[in-house]
Amino acid sequence: MALGAVTRVVLGRVALASPVAVYGVLIKVGLTETLAFVGGIVFGPVHGFVTGVLTIVVSDLFMVPGPWTPFISGIIGVVGACGGLLTMLGVNPSRRVLIGSAVLLTFVSEFLQNLWVALFFGVPVVVALIGGISSLISALVNNVLLFPTVGLRAIRIISDLVPLSKRRESPRQPEQ
Repeated sequence: MALGAVTRVVLGRVALASPVAVYGVLIKVGLTETLAFVGGIVFGPVHGFVTGVLTIVVSDLFMVPGPWTPFISGIIGVVGACGGLLTMLGVNPSRRVLIGSAVLLTFVSEFLQNLWVALFFGVPVVVALIGGISSLISALVNNVLLFPTVGLRAIRIISDLVPLSKRRESPRQPEQ
């Protein structure tokens, strides 16, 4: 959680110093979703949810907290919980599964975030979705690259370091 929060704060500061058009792209670069998802896979859905929520809440405290913070933290928490649900269903966290999860969860996450923007700012949902295309693309690229690379590596490292008794349910070793 701490690594995700620190990464998000650093990249958020860079994004805030950038032109407005670049902010939505830069803020999506980071480890937030990946680490929440990994936390869910290794420790279970509750831990994944809490990791996602706390990463957003803590990082927003050092950046710009606002009315979006609870909603965005809930969305990222759901991403973490989904990692835990995969493990509970007995799904092996292979490279393909992580890429598929990254694509699906990114689309769901971005849709929900744009829906929040539409409702909060009173703009049509279609306008919010169209306005969020650059954010969607950068989030997709980020997650499709990080879930199967950093995510797989983190699952292996944590699984090797943390005793089985501390994990919710042992994920099978990821396949290549």
